[in-house]
Amino acid sequence: MNGAGQVRSEAWRGIKDALPVFAAVAPYALVLGAQASRINFSIADVGLMTGLNFAGGSEFAAIQLWASPPPLWTIVLVTFLINSRHIVMGAALAPFLRHLPKRKVLPALFFMADEGWAISYADTLKRSLSHPQRRAFSFPYYLGVCISFYPVWVGFSILGTLVGPRLGDIEAYGFAMAFPAVFLVLVRSMWKSMRAARPWLVSLVVAAVVYLLAPGGWFVIAGTLSGMLAAYFWEPAAA
Repeated sequence: MNGAGQVRSEAWRGIKDALPVFAAVAPYALVLGAQASRINFSIADVGLMTGLNFAGGSEFAAIQLWASPPPLWTIVLVTFLINSRHIVMGAALAPFLRHLPKRKVLPALFFMADEGWAISYADTLKRSLSHPQRRAFSFPYYLGVCISFYPVWVGFSILGTLVGPRLGDIEAYGFAMAFPAVFLVLVRSMWKSMRAARPWLVSLVVAAVVYLLAPGGWFVIAGTLSGMLAAYFWEPAAA
């Protein structure tokens, strides 16, 4: 298979692996659009928010904080805190991307949402174990996974804006549970051992405590930093 054919094959493999997760992303996006319609967001408003930000957690937070007039600096701060997880996600991919030109990497990182990152990183771990002699990270696969989520998230968010007022309380249908359930499955695919998962547990406990004690999105950055510190101090022991 030539170079172009290999790229298409890997991109299509990524799209196929992303397809089952669409079943979680689409209803979650519907909930977002329905919530946005309650505070009189138009189709254009939702399209711009989801299309330019492309990070569901911070978009839900912005809607919850919206008022008249909106507390813009509070929304900006909470958006930064919640989206700070992308710093860690990007750092995890950095060793695999450093050989690529920035003109390719920077646009690709825009599409790095939680689901795409989890699927792509799990595939990288799997390939590194089964084919250690090959380059584990597949950039075309990453693009196929991540970019395919974009129209689903934006499109179903807009659809939620349209159908939300007609369906009433769309959250009563249980759609919001779809995303956490699928993400737990994705995290399970990256599982190595209980010992290696200790930083995850530290991050979970710290995030939960901060969530209960401090308002806003501080639990995200607290969980992220505590998990990174735990991984740093436990890494020598794991080695």
